[in-house]
Amino acid sequence: MRRALDAAAEKKALDLTILDLRSIASFTDFFVIATGTNRRQVQAISDEVVEQLKRAGNRAARVEGYQTAEWILIDYGDFIVHVFDEKARRF
Repeated sequence: MRRALDAAAEKKALDLTILDLRSIASFTDFFVIATGTNRRQVQAISDEVVEQLKRAGNRAARVEGYQTAEWILIDYGDFIVHVFDEKARRF
């Protein structure tokens, strides 16, 4: 999870946040949340997270929303990475 946060930071993600869901959710332990300023940056953040975690031996179970890049969800089981564009994050 820390590696995902660091990868997002390398791509200049904004408003990086980790939410601990262990006491309130059974489907995952943490959300890692990041914001990009435009579609390209949102995709670049997502690409960097996936690449760095793959190099560390972690493969995403699923990636959703990549084409529209308004909200990309990357599911790693124990944690889920959400990369939003600014408009979607405000919503």
